Amino acid sequence: MRQRIYLLLVMLVSLNALGQETGYSGDPDASFFTARDLAFAGNRASARDTLKSILTKYPDYADVRSLLAKTYSWDQEYDAARLEFNRVTSTERKNSEAWVGAIKNEQYAKNYNIALGLANKALNYLPQDEELLRLKQEIVQQIEDQQLLQNRLKTTKIAEERNQSLTLYTEAEVFDRELDPMYFGAVEYQKRTKWGVFIPRLNYNRRFNINGIQAEVDAYPRFSKSLSGYVNYGYSGDVIFPRHRMGGELVKELPKAMEASLGFRHLIFEQDAATILTGTFGLYRGNYYAVLRPYFVPDAKKGLGISGNLLVRKYLKDGNNFLGMNLVYGFDTELNQFIINGQLLSETLLYLEAQRIRLEYQFTNKKGNNQYKANLGVNRQELAFSSGNFFLSVTAGIAYQVKFR
Repeated sequence: MRQRIYLLLVMLVSLNALGQETGYSGDPDASFFTARDLAFAGNRASARDTLKSILTKYPDYADVRSLLAKTYSWDQEYDAARLEFNRVTSTERKNSEAWVGAIKNEQYAKNYNIALGLANKALNYLPQDEELLRLKQEIVQQIEDQQLLQNRLKTTKIAEERNQSLTLYTEAEVFDRELDPMYFGAVEYQKRTKWGVFIPRLNYNRRFNINGIQAEVDAYPRFSKSLSGYVNYGYSGDVIFPRHRMGGELVKELPKAMEASLGFRHLIFEQDAATILTGTFGLYRGNYYAVLRPYFVPDAKKGLGISGNLLVRKYLKDGNNFLGMNLVYGFDTELNQFIINGQLLSETLLYLEAQRIRLEYQFTNKKGNNQYKANLGVNRQELAFSSGNFFLSVTAGIAYQVKFR
């Protein structure tokens, strides 16, 4: 009986070996190139059949198994690809192509932490490999972007729960010359809806012993997941503000955590009017956000007024907590100086030279329903009544916002 069982086992093993020998009998290199052409042409199922056939006789053919893994990865079968890549990298520690493929497979699957672990492991064997070093840097950036996105989603969820807010803001500016300090204050109400954000605001200014009030409203409509807008209108009957202030802008979210916008501002004064063309280009990198905004004021008589504004922020635990720096070079877009020989002429501001730097810090309490913001700035601006001469000033401001349902 034992002899019969032994003979049966021998026959089964022999048949299996014979099946393997007869399963593939071609030139493995030629078949590999054929499968590669099929894979690159999009016939990945046929390519896999050929690659699997080669592996029945040549299971250690690394290029064949790596290509098989890649075809799985391209078809989003990330688990199957992972198994094949692991079989190669576990035996061929310095196979750069296999490591790169394994890392990219995890990137495609958005398993960025696993991808980073594989990159670090690969660099233990290939410390000078430029592609692996580049991939590691790319993955670190992807992890930071993912964390920032999660923070934004968290912030959005909190904002949806508390869709209303009230903000009080005050700021003062003092000068190095014999000019009276200027004061600014504002109170605004914010309402979030399904279509966007609506913000009515009341501004107060005291400049050169003249008081003024401006009523203003902002709206940020959202047209789609990637397209939003900005609409503004303000009115004042006081000379230290434009009589009418209008603006509009379209904002488009772009791939790779970027955004761009295009818009205008239109100011109507007592005896003049000005149109400002503007736009932005911004990008997110990890916990950092940077946006560049130029301003252009075309005028047939005065020429072209140009200004630029660069804002850089580092976000902390979420989108409501950050450190920021704002740089301005060009004409004064904030309308802070407009006296010529004692006469108020707001429209001349758009052609005065100015440089500004402002630091800002915003933070919330633990519950996230109270928000605080402080800023400190230094300004250098041309005197409106003395071309080519400049004054220096320091600004400081604080804001408090309470959120509620």
